[in-house]
Amino acid sequence: MNEILLRNRGTANLHTISVYREQGGYRALEKALSLQPDDVISIVQESGLRGRGGAGFPAGAKWRLLTRYRVKTVYLICNADEGEPGTFKDRYIMEFDPHCLIEGMTIAAYATGAHHGFIYIRGEYDWIERVLELALAEARTEGMLGHSIMGSGFSFYIDIYRGAGSYVCGEETALIESLEGKAGRPRLKPPFPAASGLYGEPTVIHNVTTLSFIPFIIINGPDAFKGIGKNRKEGTKLFGISGHVNRPGLYEYPMGTALRELIYEAAGGVRDGKGLKAVIPGGLSAPLLRADEIDVEMDFPSLNAAGTMLGSGGIIVLDEDTSIPRMAQKAAAFYAHESCGQCTPCREGTHMIKFLIDRINEGQGTGTDLEHILKLCRYIRGSTICAFGIAATMPIAAMIVKFRSEFEALLRS
Repeated sequence: MNEILLRNRGTANLHTISVYREQGGYRALEKALSLQPDDVISIVQESGLRGRGGAGFPAGAKWRLLTRYRVKTVYLICNADEGEPGTFKDRYIMEFDPHCLIEGMTIAAYATGAHHGFIYIRGEYDWIERVLELALAEARTEGMLGHSIMGSGFSFYIDIYRGAGSYVCGEETALIESLEGKAGRPRLKPPFPAASGLYGEPTVIHNVTTLSFIPFIIINGPDAFKGIGKNRKEGTKLFGISGHVNRPGLYEYPMGTALRELIYEAAGGVRDGKGLKAVIPGGLSAPLLRADEIDVEMDFPSLNAAGTMLGSGGIIVLDEDTSIPRMAQKAAAFYAHESCGQCTPCREGTHMIKFLIDRINEGQGTGTDLEHILKLCRYIRGSTICAFGIAATMPIAAMIVKFRSEFEALLRS
């Protein structure tokens, strides 16, 4: 198996710059600085790297959009607000391999003309913030960050901004609002951040893992990256596998790997010899798949065709004893709590869905409750400023549609 981000896992003190450089760290930055920014963009474009935060937008194309704004101030933001339930990939990189992220950010900044970057980190990651602060200090001391990096004349500075635990701030424009000191609420688009982002200036935003792939791509070339994925599906993906499995953990596999392989080979199958009931393939906001639907490749188009999405790659495995109505209840409570309240359909609808699902689980549901929930899901989806309305409704609707009999068994006769 080809690993990129986890290839040095287990190396003692990898979080320090001395050990990172022993493993070849910062050679990619040195190479990038010897090229023209447009050449760096072309390499990333040719690699086919797509955003690993969930949306899957091509990274090189995003950078190319910024080139028209190089006469203006450009900002680079690393979205480290890892709030999707079932997801724990970004925290590994930041905690154990922070210089990989710093190097990737600096290369991205050089390519896009940014001189100031921010790591917007999840509020609960207080110990990881300390690791990052030490890594940034090391990078500045060694001349890998700050004024005239490696004597190139290119300067780049990174600050850490700690969020306050809002799930919605994982959405890029809500993150920008929060970074500006405002309430974390999504903006209407257009304009998109590439044209008007942080402080109204052109801004490029990437997830932690997206940025961390860049050093490998620069050193090894675009073909080395895209040749790893099955059927040339652009590199590897970090999968956090949790739930009812024998070996929960973080795994790196080629894009396009079958979900069945990840569950039964990487994670060792369902624990205690129980049968598989369902799988959430991409974090809580991804609609679940039944046990008979797991012969699907883990990439963007394949999962979209299966009625779900790759999302953050947080795979949650549910065994045969799992109550899907209870899962729906937990999900509904989470989304009702995390709605920022800006859009009426989302603010009111998520709480009504929670109320109805609570009533069903308490044995007080009526024969029309399920249809009311599905109707609310349809109304909320697509009627909100950001994608939160989709994330809050698609998984719950899928649970009801695919396991309706379990909900009906709880209704009052």
